[in-house]
Amino acid sequence: MSTTSSIIRTLSDEEKRSFIALLKQKNKRNDTKNIQLFKLLDTTEEVKNLDIKIYRKRSKGAFHALSKRLHDSLIDFVASKSFEGETSEEMEILKLLLASRIFFEQKQYKIAFKTLQKAEQKAKMYDLYSILNEIYYTKIQYAHITPTISLEDLITDFKNNKASIQQEENLNLFYATVQNELNRHHQDFVVVIQDALSKFGISTTKDLTFRSLFKILEITNKAAQASRDYYTILPFVEEVYTQIDTKEDLIDKHLFYHIQILYYVANAYFRNKNFGTSQHYLVLMKSQMHKNQNKYYRRFFPQYTLLQTLNLNYTGHADQAIATLETFDDNHHKEQIIYLLDLKLSLIVFYFMQSRFKEALGILTNLYHSDRWYTEKVGTLWVIKKNLVEILLHVELDNLDLVESRVNSFRKKHGDYLKNNGETRALDFLKLTLEYYRKPDIITTVLFKEKIQNVLTIPNNNQEDIFEMSFYAWLKAKAYRTDLYITILELVK
Repeated sequence: MSTTSSIIRTLSDEEKRSFIALLKQKNKRNDTKNIQLFKLLDTTEEVKNLDIKIYRKRSKGAFHALSKRLHDSLIDFVASKSFEGETSEEMEILKLLLASRIFFEQKQYKIAFKTLQKAEQKAKMYDLYSILNEIYYTKIQYAHITPTISLEDLITDFKNNKASIQQEENLNLFYATVQNELNRHHQDFVVVIQDALSKFGISTTKDLTFRSLFKILEITNKAAQASRDYYTILPFVEEVYTQIDTKEDLIDKHLFYHIQILYYVANAYFRNKNFGTSQHYLVLMKSQMHKNQNKYYRRFFPQYTLLQTLNLNYTGHADQAIATLETFDDNHHKEQIIYLLDLKLSLIVFYFMQSRFKEALGILTNLYHSDRWYTEKVGTLWVIKKNLVEILLHVELDNLDLVESRVNSFRKKHGDYLKNNGETRALDFLKLTLEYYRKPDIITTVLFKEKIQNVLTIPNNNQEDIFEMSFYAWLKAKAYRTDLYITILELVK
């Protein structure tokens, strides 16, 4: 039942209520068991002997049939919701195209061409090349009916649109190629991205749509996140962003992509410790979120809040950052699980930086899912950061047995991953942390301070990842007996 349970977990509370109401409407008999099975599967815990719970006896055949019906109903429901969630513009254009074809079949040519023309104008407005292809195909098919239409012009439009479709396909190939290299843990991602752009004939200096630029920045952001090398990738991000046409009508037309692009740019500057420029793009992002009667405000608010509070914390406004996260309404953004977990982890780290260890551990304890579950939801790097913070919290709270067991577990779970990805500094950091915890007096010795400097720092401070720097600042603060938060702020300047 894992597949059905997984589908149920993707639904919001409102969608679950909607689905149950739909089942009640479809059920013709009062003894139908599909709602009962749905409620039993709507849990994070594994439920055994479901057939006995439902039928009060072993009934594998009936249970299998019931499970399949519920699974199929869920698929239909999710698909229907997906169609409802499609952009209204796209659905409207498809309806116009379909209507025009019906009019052509009924020999209502004047209204057919008028309807098709309206569809073409809308499709051009939103760069919907695949739909435009069908529109041009239909126009060419019936071009002989009216002498006012130039077939040559139509064929030219058709070919130009084909070129745009090819560019979209090349972008998909580019995206897939870079993603494949990411999965193989390739290190020099800037070279990979540039090679892939060249391979598929994509130039960031040519006219690209918002969607195309968004895809390029999306994969660039993923590459930088995987390598923690936002320093090398920043010039490329800046180059791509300069190609965005800032005409108001174009921005409004591609509002969703523009907001996400602004987030990627703001994030790149934050990770490079350029907080002023990051804040500038966050202001732009928020202003776009308010457009069209706050159309995308709720959708982007969690990730905006994440980056805003990170900027606040690293510019000396920790109290404001913490207050923002403490009052954040998780229930209003349940579908944004990745950013909700990032916000939780950020609050834990902010508490830790302020030596509010028990409060940090309290939130960490409430993250009750397994590491495997969190890895599936937000990735290995998030889990590694969570585990490292947990170890440091137990060190600060002097939970000796837990420190040793958590370090051993960390090495077992993540050791190979870190070594394979050239991330041995995390393991070196843990080694020094254990040395200090077992013999606290060595922390202030010259030899230990030299170890911290030689093992945990890199020559160019500008290239140091801000989050890694924050972890290593903890040992430095211990060695020099300074306040952790002040040490971090001094390091990131």
